This record gives sequence, C-alpha cells and structure tokens, in this order.
Amino acid sequence: MAREYESINNSEADINALRRELPAFQRSSKLRSIWQLINTLVPYGLLWVLVWRVLEYSFWLALPLIVLASGFMIRTFIIFHDCGHGSFFRSGKANRFWGVVTGVLTLTPYEFWRRSHALHHETSGNLDKRGLGDVWTMTVDEYRRSSRARRLKYRLYRNPWVMFFLGPLLIMLVTHRFVSRSADRKDKISVYGTDAGIILMASLLSLIMGLKIYLLMQFLILYIGLIGGIWLFYIQHQFEGVYWAREEDWDFPAASLMGASFYKLPSPLNWFSGNIGYHHIHHLYPRIPNYNLPKCQKQISLFKSARAIRFFASLKSLRYRLWDERVGKLVGFREARTRSAISSR
Repeated sequence: MAREYESINNSEADINALRRELPAFQRSSKLRSIWQLINTLVPYGLLWVLVWRVLEYSFWLALPLIVLASGFMIRTFIIFHDCGHGSFFRSGKANRFWGVVTGVLTLTPYEFWRRSHALHHETSGNLDKRGLGDVWTMTVDEYRRSSRARRLKYRLYRNPWVMFFLGPLLIMLVTHRFVSRSADRKDKISVYGTDAGIILMASLLSLIMGLKIYLLMQFLILYIGLIGGIWLFYIQHQFEGVYWAREEDWDFPAASLMGASFYKLPSPLNWFSGNIGYHHIHHLYPRIPNYNLPKCQKQISLFKSARAIRFFASLKSLRYRLWDERVGKLVGFREARTRSAISSR
C-alpha cells in the first residue's frame, strides 16, 4: 500500500480534497445504527438461547453455533468501537449508553478502552510514541541492545501461539478486569463498573442456565471472538509496506493511509467484522460510522489506489517481528540476523 500512497506527503491538494470530501461520510444515520443494533444483538441473544438448548444434547452440535455467536460478538464489539469514536450516533449520550451496554456484553470497559484507543489513533506509526494501544514492535537495533531476558519476553510476545491463544486469556482475565492504583478516577469507575455489570449479567444468566453452562458458553464465545479480534488488530498494522517514522518525520495522513491496512475479506466476514478492514479510511477519519466505510472507499478516488490485502496473502505477516529502520520495513528474526551478519563483515 505504501507505494500507491507515496505521493501523499507532498500533495497538499490531496489532503485538502480529503478534508472536503470525508465529512460527508461521517454523518451517522439513526435508522441504520438502530437497525445494526437489532440485526446484531437480537441474533446474538437468540444464539445464546439456541446454544444453551443444544448443549443439553451435544457439545459438538453446539460448537458451530458457538463459533457463529463469536462472529456476532465481534460485530457487537464494532458497535462498541464506533460508540467510542462518537461515530455510531450523533448523540454523545446515545454513544455512551450503547458503548457501556455493548462493553458489558463484550467484557470491555467502555471509558477506559475509549481513552486508550484514542491515544492509539493519535500515535499510530510513530516510532517515538509506541506502546499506546498497539502491538509491541521493537526496532532491530533495540532488540540487539536488549538484555537476554527482554529479548526472550519479546520473542514470547510476538510468538503467534502466545499472541493469539494466550493473549485472549490475558485480555479476558487481567487487562480489562483490573486497573493500576495510579489510574485516574474515570478509568477506575469504567473498569470496576464494567466488572460489576458483568457480575450482574453473569448472576442472572447463571440462575437461568446454570453456572457451569453459562461459564462454558461465555468463555468459548468470548475466547474465539478474541482470537479473531486480535488477528484483525494485528493485520491492521503489521503488513508489508507499513508506515513507521520518527517523531520529526511522522505525518498523520501518511501514518493513517500507509500505516493501516485495507484488508479485503469475503462479504460475510466483512459483515461480521463491521467493515473494519477499511482501516486506512478509519484511521484517517475515525468519525465515519462502519456502515459508511465501503461507500467511502468506492467514491473517493484516492482510496481506489489502495492495494487490498487478502486473507491468504495476509498470513505471511505472521513472520514479521521487528522494524528495520535502515531499510524501512518489517522483518523477521532470521532476516534481521542475516542483515546483521552481512553488515558486520
């Protein structure tokens, strides 16, 4: 994608054109937002009931329904995400209300997540402001200078088995359940208020379904959904041609257009993921609601030049581990070692 957008740094006309065109797409539709709530939360609720009933006969018959419910959980999270950007409804109160509700359903504290995610948008692609809601990415030189313990920690973090299969457990049980003592009052209220809402929801559903069935369903639906969610977040900023720059050279439009992917998924997966694959547009203008992103991609000429990343091609991003500042690209550990050996000769 970087090659197609390379001229944007030097084209004020492109930026001005985008500033004129994009606000038209940020207007949310109350009817479309309400319909999205209905076509997401109603089937999600019905699937919970269906899985509960099918589990009485067979876990294996229920498993495909659990996977389907995980898809609706991801879609619920996208509504939560849009509320956090203030893009789902025009009303701030409506965004806050449905953000809190969907936050309890997805076990994510709304205000705490909203604020950390806003920092991610403000600093994405900036090598001097890493660590704010992004995938931990070290440079080759930083990795070489690190202690053995830190290098081991980083290798474990970047290992796909750890990231995609242990990562969901960390998010589910730790990251979104507790907050540090030094956190401000709003974050504490958000995290522990969400925990209280989850306990209330869990208590009511456990009384209806039984504790064992509820915990099994909640764990599997959330766990499978989080695996998919972590993958989507990973591929949004870890791909061939991605943009990273030091503070003095960092540019927000370039970081948005070249630092976020256009992940072209099959239509059903695009629906379940709430069009989040149009991440290059979303990072440039996060106030655009998810249902307007495809139209924005089709109608704005600059976006038509974006190179789409498709699913099977995206799998090679799993081998990316480090940012090599000398060549300006992501590399794997093996490639970093090879380059190091060559440069030391």
